[in-house]
Amino acid sequence: MQRQPSRDQPNLRGRIVVITRPAGTASALARRVRALGGAPLLLPGLSLRSVADTVAARRDLRVALAAELIVFTSPAAVRHAAALLPLRTKAAVLAVGQGTARALRRHGIATPLAPQRQDSEGLLDHPGLRELHGRRVALIGAPGGRGVLREQLAARGAQLQEVHVYRRLPPRLDRRHVEALLRLPSSARVLLSSAEALHHLQQSLPAAAWTRLCAAIAVASSERLATAARAAGFARIVPAASALSADLLDAAARAG
Repeated sequence: MQRQPSRDQPNLRGRIVVITRPAGTASALARRVRALGGAPLLLPGLSLRSVADTVAARRDLRVALAAELIVFTSPAAVRHAAALLPLRTKAAVLAVGQGTARALRRHGIATPLAPQRQDSEGLLDHPGLRELHGRRVALIGAPGGRGVLREQLAARGAQLQEVHVYRRLPPRLDRRHVEALLRLPSSARVLLSSAEALHHLQQSLPAAAWTRLCAAIAVASSERLATAARAAGFARIVPAASALSADLLDAAARAG
């Protein structure tokens, strides 16, 4: 029997919630949607894979763990790095957001530093990243992305080492995903926390399925994502406080 949401919890009863997180990473969020009375629909916008050359990545990560500062860009970066080597370091470790910080704590980093604002710009405002001239800084993540951290850390004078521990690839969508979208009601909520995932979905889905998705309510994890969603074709957009599951689901429940 499905547990009903309590009065102080978000209520998603009867709503379809489209989860666009990478393939294989959405199960916990899907359970939370069900616990709040909603029906999750998994529509991965990304596929995450380990790097092709794990020997080189392990070698580079070993060097990075000896840096003065280490920045992890995502929970996936933490998971894939920990699969290569134990995350033992004396460096100050910074996380782009609270989800990344939680992943670091699970892998033995007791006190990672994370910004209040859950994005690259928020992390760059952290006092620990203001004076970097000549300091050894390692950036752990995947190739691609916006490159804001890479550019700003180098501009601040850091001796920067980038270590790619995983790859972000387009998702593998099939007929079942398309058929589910063609039946999607306009009352559905679409959780968006990655502009790259949004782009992949727009490129991968047939026009009719994409149009139906854009007729739903987008829940955007940041102003940047809200702008990207609007440009992609969503007309109804609700901002969330962050990309954390609780904030996304709270915003989804508040949507009209």
